[in-house]
Amino acid sequence: EVQLVESGGGLVQPGGSLRLSCAATGLTFNEYAMSWVRQAPGKGLEWVSALDWNDGNTYYAESMKDRFTISRDNARNTLYLQMNSLKSEDTALYYCVLKIGSYWPNQYDYWGEGTQVTVSS
Repeated sequence: EVQLVESGGGLVQPGGSLRLSCAATGLTFNEYAMSWVRQAPGKGLEWVSALDWNDGNTYYAESMKDRFTISRDNARNTLYLQMNSLKSEDTALYYCVLKIGSYWPNQYDYWGEGTQVTVSS
C-alpha cells in the first residue's frame, strides 16, 4: 500500500523559509512522478511543482518557480519542497501526491494527508 507522509509545515513570518518533506513508502512502480499541490482556505486546489522520479525532470507553476525548489532523496524515497520568500498568499494545506508513470498535469493516483503552512506576522 502506498503511503505519503508530509512534514515540515508550520507558522512562518512573511519573507521566511520552510522545507516540506514527503516520505513515500510502499512504492512498487518502475516509473512515477510526485508533485506538491496546495489548497488555500476557501479556494480550490493549486498545483505547485512536480518531479519525474525516473529522469529527475522538474516542473513548476509559473508564479512559484523563482521561490520554490523541488528535490528528492532517492535513498530515502523522500520528496522535498524548499520554499523561500514566503508570502501570506502561500498560506495553504500542502499535499504530496503521486502519479504512476510520467508526470502529467492534474493526474494523481495517491495523496498524502497534507501539512499546513501558515505565513503570518
